[in-house]
Amino acid sequence: MDKTTRIVLADDHSLVRDGIKALLEEDDNYVVIGEVSNGKEAVQMVLDKKPDLLIIDIRMPEMNGIEAVEELKKHSSTTKSIILSMHDSEEYILKSVNAGASGYLLKDTGKTEFLKAISTVEQGGKYFSGDISNVLVNNLLSQGQTKQESKLPPKNGNNSFGITSKELQILELVLSGLTNKQISEKLQKSKRTIETHRFNLMRKMGVNNLMDLARKAQEYKLI
Repeated sequence: MDKTTRIVLADDHSLVRDGIKALLEEDDNYVVIGEVSNGKEAVQMVLDKKPDLLIIDIRMPEMNGIEAVEELKKHSSTTKSIILSMHDSEEYILKSVNAGASGYLLKDTGKTEFLKAISTVEQGGKYFSGDISNVLVNNLLSQGQTKQESKLPPKNGNNSFGITSKELQILELVLSGLTNKQISEKLQKSKRTIETHRFNLMRKMGVNNLMDLARKAQEYKLI
């Protein structure tokens, strides 16, 4: 890197912040210029100090990490954001992408991957760890994914959403309560393939969680 990356840390646990700060400042390319313990403080500090990167926990008092990133997007902030979470799920990853986050890391991520993620984001890339691969997220972003429009399509079946017959099959199995692993075994497909279909289903239908997926599937008579 040609310059020092200025970073703000947001986590309501001081021990977590201390650990991340110590890890980052082993490298002269990184400097932590501020620490906060809730989402509102994170937004204000980013707007005041204009750091290169915000590393923010997803669950915090007053305003969670995703809400904070979304608020910064409204202010046209140029600060890139990486969200930290204990949860590996389509819902949180989709919400993070929609909010404008450049990265999503699980809290049990190792040092090597953590630094790789920061480097990737700082260079303008995207980094999302977990079962849903970076390939899927980058594919979503390349298609110009934006927030779901309030206007719903006509109620004329799965073609309203452009759902394929294979995706419809996956939808039925997902809503029957099977996990990605169980579906992959049942259909004799790789887990990655099932994740791809499931991710695309949620994107096409404009939902972020299984409850909304089930509700909309029933409403549009997809199952």
